[in-house]
Amino acid sequence: MTDQSYTAALPDPARRPDFYAGVNGRRLLAWIGDGIATLLLSCLALPFTAFVGIFFFGALWMGVSFFYRWLTIAAFSATPGMAFWGIQLREADGGRMSTGTAAVHTLGYLVSVAAAPLQLISVVLMIATDRKQGLTDHLIGTAAINRPA
Repeated sequence: MTDQSYTAALPDPARRPDFYAGVNGRRLLAWIGDGIATLLLSCLALPFTAFVGIFFFGALWMGVSFFYRWLTIAAFSATPGMAFWGIQLREADGGRMSTGTAAVHTLGYLVSVAAAPLQLISVVLMIATDRKQGLTDHLIGTAAINRPA
C-alpha cells in the first residue's frame, strides 16, 4: 500500500507535520518580498501610464499584484517570494495550482487585503488551524505547504 498523502489530498498535518512546520513565518517573509517586488513593478509601470498612474497608484499596484501573483502561482504553484522561502500552494487534491484556482486564490487574497477585517480573519486562521490555511485557502480548499523535495 502506498502513501497517498502526496497525491490524493493535502498532507495530513497529524501524520505529516513537516509539510506545515514553519510555513506561517516563511509565508510572511514571502508576502513582504512579493509586496516589495509588486511595488517596484508598479513604479516601473508609471512611465507607461504617462505618469497619470500616480493619481490611482493603489489601483495600479493592485492590478500589477493580481497579474504577478496569478501568473506565477499558475505557472509554479508559488510566487517568487514563496519559491525563495521554500513553500508552495497546493489544491485540495494535493496537486499544484491550476490557472483557474490560481486566479480565484489571487482574487480572494486581494479582497482580503482590501478589507482589513477579512485579512485579520485570515491571519487568525493561519495561526489557529492545523493546515495553516488563510481565509481564501479555507474557502477554496487550498493550503501553503513546505515545498516537497
